[in-house]
Amino acid sequence: MAAMAQLIDLFLHLDTHLSQLISWAGGWSYAALFLVIFCETGLVIAPFLPGDSFLFASGSLATLDGMNIWVLTAVLFFAAFLGNELNYWIGRNVGLKILEGPFKRWVNPNHLRRAEVFFAKYGAKAVVLSRFMPIVRTVVPFVAGVGKMDPRRYSIYNAAGAAAWVILFTWAGYLFGNIPGVKHNFSLVILVIIIISFIPPVIEWWKARRGNDKIVET
Repeated sequence: MAAMAQLIDLFLHLDTHLSQLISWAGGWSYAALFLVIFCETGLVIAPFLPGDSFLFASGSLATLDGMNIWVLTAVLFFAAFLGNELNYWIGRNVGLKILEGPFKRWVNPNHLRRAEVFFAKYGAKAVVLSRFMPIVRTVVPFVAGVGKMDPRRYSIYNAAGAAAWVILFTWAGYLFGNIPGVKHNFSLVILVIIIISFIPPVIEWWKARRGNDKIVET
């Protein structure tokens, strides 16, 4: 319960925690932000890390902490791109053996099945679309690797998805994050972003459940 409370506090007060991180890291701020996004997208065992809200909060702080928005965007793009590349190659070379090792308890089988269904439905486009779906975006690259998707084709879709995701949320934070109404209700804005982010996977889950119910009925 304590860990869950800390996680919720981290998400809802990202601006405060990020500001503290940037103040602590100093010149290494870009590296610290890179590491968070790289781990969120590159490690199939870390889908709980903030993504959309983290990008938005990072963009909003770019105007306050002396960070360059163009450099920040480039850094976060490479973090998102390289993270998914790592995730893909782990899936391609290690595959489902990861579920038999010490990381087994960190990988939720339901997340894998959801990503497999999503990937089967949308094919290569899932690599781009999953960027905007929490949890799914961390697992789809792994599934693409397990499925031996062509590496070159995967990288092209990966780059497109990373660019769209990072630019949209980072620049939204940069342009709107410091508007007084947004800044004074930052926790509420982050909560709305999180809720909106979870709408697509919930819809996919509901469709899959309805499909299974129809199969049972017939």
